[in-house]
Amino acid sequence: MAIAAGSTTRLWTLVAKEFWRKTRRRLRAGPVYRWRYSGRTPERVLIAPPDLRLADPQIALEIYYGRYPLSGHLVETGGKSPFQIDVPNRGWQKTLHGFRWLRHMRAAGTELAAANARALVSDWIAIHGNQISGIAWEPGTRVIAWLQHSSVVLQGAEFPFYRAFLKSLAVQIRYLRSMARAMPDGKDRLRARIALAFAALSLPAPASALRGATRNLAEELDRQI
Repeated sequence: MAIAAGSTTRLWTLVAKEFWRKTRRRLRAGPVYRWRYSGRTPERVLIAPPDLRLADPQIALEIYYGRYPLSGHLVETGGKSPFQIDVPNRGWQKTLHGFRWLRHMRAAGTELAAANARALVSDWIAIHGNQISGIAWEPGTRVIAWLQHSSVVLQGAEFPFYRAFLKSLAVQIRYLRSMARAMPDGKDRLRARIALAFAALSLPAPASALRGATRNLAEELDRQI
C-alpha cells in the first residue's frame, strides 16, 4: 500500500507540474504579459551564423509563384500570403512559420528572391507579430533562420522594414528567453537555447550575455545528449 501511495503522489506531482507549466505559458503569451517583451531594439545584425543545409534556387522560384513545397506537402496560395490561409497540416504550418526555407532565397542570389523574402517576413510581422499565441509563436527555429539569412532579408531594405525586422526579432528573443526554462525537455527546448546563443553572438550585446547564453546551451547539451 505504501508503494502504491508513493506512486500516486509522484503521479499527481507530475500532473500538477505539467498543468502549472502550461498555465504559465498561456499567461505569458496573453495580452497582460506582452509588455514583458518590449525593450531596446538592436541597431544591426553583426554576424549571420552559417546555414550548412542544402538549398535549391528552384524552390525559391516556386515560392515566388505562390507554390510552397514544405514538409512533403505542396500548397498553392492563389496570390494570397501563405500566412493568411488555413492549411490543415501542422507539419506544413510549422515549417512555414519556421522560415528555414529562406535558405533557398539566399541560394537564388537575386534581387527578386531578396525582395520576396523581405515581403514574406513583412507579412509575418504584420499578421502574427503582435499575436503571441498558437503555432506561429514557437519561435526558436524562426529566430535561428532570421539570423542566418538576415543578409538576404535585409538586402536592399529601407529603414522602416529594417527597424521592424530587428524589433520583431528582439521581441521573439525576449519571449524565448522568458519561456526557455519552463519548456519540457526535448528538441524545442534545445532549439530555444541554440537560438538564444545565436542571438547573443549575432546582435550587439554585452559580453556577459554571450557568456550566459553559451553556458545555458552547454548545460542543455550536457543534460539532453
